[in-house]
Amino acid sequence: MVSRPPIRITRRHFVRLALVSAAATWAEAACAGPAVTTPATPAASQASATPSATRPHLITVAPTASPLPETVPTFPPLTHDTPALLQNRNDRHYNVRYVNPFPPVDHDAWRLEVKGLVETPGSFSLADLLAWPQIEHISRMQCVEGWSFQAQWGGFDYDTLSERVRPRPQATYVRFDCADAYWEIVSIEELAAPRVTFVLRMNDEILLDEYGAPLRMVFPSKYGYKSAKAVTSITFSDQGGPGYWSSIGGYSADGEI
Repeated sequence: MVSRPPIRITRRHFVRLALVSAAATWAEAACAGPAVTTPATPAASQASATPSATRPHLITVAPTASPLPETVPTFPPLTHDTPALLQNRNDRHYNVRYVNPFPPVDHDAWRLEVKGLVETPGSFSLADLLAWPQIEHISRMQCVEGWSFQAQWGGFDYDTLSERVRPRPQATYVRFDCADAYWEIVSIEELAAPRVTFVLRMNDEILLDEYGAPLRMVFPSKYGYKSAKAVTSITFSDQGGPGYWSSIGGYSADGEI
């Protein structure tokens, strides 16, 4: 099932409808003819036809003499009913996919282990990561199964991590290992691309267990299997290669949409 964001009336739609409505009223008064029917609001299929991976981040509208409604993204509510075991399930808003069922990570005891070809390996708590400089953007997660969803993601970027662990010059790849025994490999070049995020928050809330807490990745230009969830360790290496699904599922190693 494809999860779609709710329909939003943008400033462009608002102005267009206002102009059409005014023209219709003038024509009716001048010609005294039959009532003019104004166009309806664009259908959902039209409003959501543009791939959101290329949409801007948060949209703001500058003040004007006649205020127009701002385009404010809205998102389905996150749930808080964490099951005893995290596993695959379908949700009308946000589907969940893991390779093995596993108990939710203890957020207080969890540490992100960063190791390999770095000058200063580290073990970081969730509180440590939340204290780092944060970024935020709205991007769509697209799955090779055909469904997708849009969310507001918050966390830190590669530069922030790099400043703290100082990768060695020969480090060209990073491997993510996860609590469900999943693993993924990406190049540092891919990791440093715009909007790639080490996610700690989703829709203005601390990331929930179902969606990969305490830490998950988001690569907006790649299919969801590249965005490792419930990450437990990050290893810098000079060796690349395919990730989990690229090794056993025949998917491309780069995961480009």
